[in-house]
Amino acid sequence: MSEIGHKTIELPASITVRDLAQLIQASPIQVIKILMSNGVMASINQTIDFDTAAVVSSELGFEASMEQPDVVEEKETGEIPLWRQLIANEESTQLIARAPVVTILGHVDHGKTTLLDAIRHANVAGGEAGGITQHIGAYQVELKNHPITFLDTPGHAAFTAMRARGAQGADIVVLVVAADDGVMPQTREAIAHARAARVPIIVALNKIDKPDANPDFVKKQLADMGLVPDDWEGNTIIVPVSAKQKKGIDDLLEAILLVADSMEIKANPQGRTIGTVVEAQVERAKGVIATLLVQNGTLELGDAVLAGSSYGRVRAMFDFRGRKIHKAGPSTPVQIMGLNDVPTAGDLFQVMQSEKEARQVAEERKSQAHETQISGPKASLEELFSRVQSGEEHELRLIVKADVQGSLEPIVNEINDMKSDEIKINILHSETGNITENDVMLAAASKAIIIGFNVQPDGSARRTAESEGVSIRLYDIIYRMTEDIEKALKGMLEPEFREVKLGHAEVMAVFKITKVGNIAGCRVRDGEIRRNGKIRVIRGGQQIAEGEIASLKHEKDDVQNVRQGFDCGIALKNFNEFVQGDMLECYILERNG
Repeated sequence: MSEIGHKTIELPASITVRDLAQLIQASPIQVIKILMSNGVMASINQTIDFDTAAVVSSELGFEASMEQPDVVEEKETGEIPLWRQLIANEESTQLIARAPVVTILGHVDHGKTTLLDAIRHANVAGGEAGGITQHIGAYQVELKNHPITFLDTPGHAAFTAMRARGAQGADIVVLVVAADDGVMPQTREAIAHARAARVPIIVALNKIDKPDANPDFVKKQLADMGLVPDDWEGNTIIVPVSAKQKKGIDDLLEAILLVADSMEIKANPQGRTIGTVVEAQVERAKGVIATLLVQNGTLELGDAVLAGSSYGRVRAMFDFRGRKIHKAGPSTPVQIMGLNDVPTAGDLFQVMQSEKEARQVAEERKSQAHETQISGPKASLEELFSRVQSGEEHELRLIVKADVQGSLEPIVNEINDMKSDEIKINILHSETGNITENDVMLAAASKAIIIGFNVQPDGSARRTAESEGVSIRLYDIIYRMTEDIEKALKGMLEPEFREVKLGHAEVMAVFKITKVGNIAGCRVRDGEIRRNGKIRVIRGGQQIAEGEIASLKHEKDDVQNVRQGFDCGIALKNFNEFVQGDMLECYILERNG
């Protein structure tokens, strides 16, 4: 295409068809047609490798070169991994390769724990099998003198909780999928969590020894989710393993080292000492015991440490075997004693000049955390546009939940078709079913908004959303949902309101008054009933009506509110059917933010 001229363009190692089209200023349909003419069938959201993207770019007049790893993380993903942030100001001549940090995610019954045990007992660094005497939350193994650090977290909830607090402990995710069971809901969740963290995924295809194992079927399922196997000309390494029979363990470790080499994971052992809290607890005889993962610098006995809003001096330090050590370099997991309080998993720790300085910063953080709890910022659609205007935000991240697959697919397609010059829409996770706590944690970690269609959040999801400041928007009509997102992209969305419960009153008697209707004689059981509030009528645990208060009286006086323990008379607009024993719930709507 001579009229375009031959321009140069930098591309990452892998890119979606949609993102490639944006980079080369072409329509996605045009890109898909060129891919098809070259024998590649790809959807708009599918990931293609550099070579394929380079061919498409060439046909549209662009000469492609591969981005360097540092540039990939900053330009392509928009979220720089923690370890790159930690070494950003270090002297490049001081940087050395460090052991990759790996976490294992997957469905609950697919053998994560068995696989971790097989790895731990077959390849524990520096000693015989079965040498670990205690659980420390992280440990190291070795393959051909190359160490690998594993985070022994309970699953993707812990992995995401760490991200929600600013940490990204893992460099690589190993996704465990059972060859006899395939991709399950928790597998999809784990993929969403790993992708949101921009962490490379290696698949451990477990239980291949079972007679009903069907590896090809599982590979097809994974390919449908964008994890195309490397033996199918994709870029996802899939390693067949049997955790029970300890087969394929070395192959898995080799795959981890291969991916780590391509990422050039580095640190400066002489630089500033900083890392992540893996877990912490109080032991009666020892006090606070914290498991730390050093990610840059070297942690030494006697160092003054600040971890979140906890602080102290390292009085004792142990390796993952429980042996006393005096110092620990990058990618080394250690247990320390000496902190004044229990830090939270995912808190960043750093070595300070003195314990006094560490205490001062810890106290400042505690007071800031208290203020944030009282008036913390909420991630909501209506605030998005102002963040875009100020240059703080360039991407709308969504988690979409719907009641059935027939609703989910058109919703996702509709959202993906929306366009905005300033904001890119990124659906991190989409699935059928009610909104769970895992969805909220993913949203909190990724600063995403949850969209629900004909679904509800469960109790724990509501509580977590409130404490983490996550916005959940519920719809029962698709066009209203897409309308809201479009308005948010244009900065025109009306403010979001949340419900605040004020109190409950029980109907003790019902009085019929001529020309007025039925009046509920009530006693306020808790909180207060407010004249400007709304009322729900609950009978037998079920809501039977809802409406505005027409009149609120205490004895014969009109009043604005009636508190707990007092009697009152309540009339509702357009509702007369009160029955003795009905519970009236009073609430108001408050604007978020």
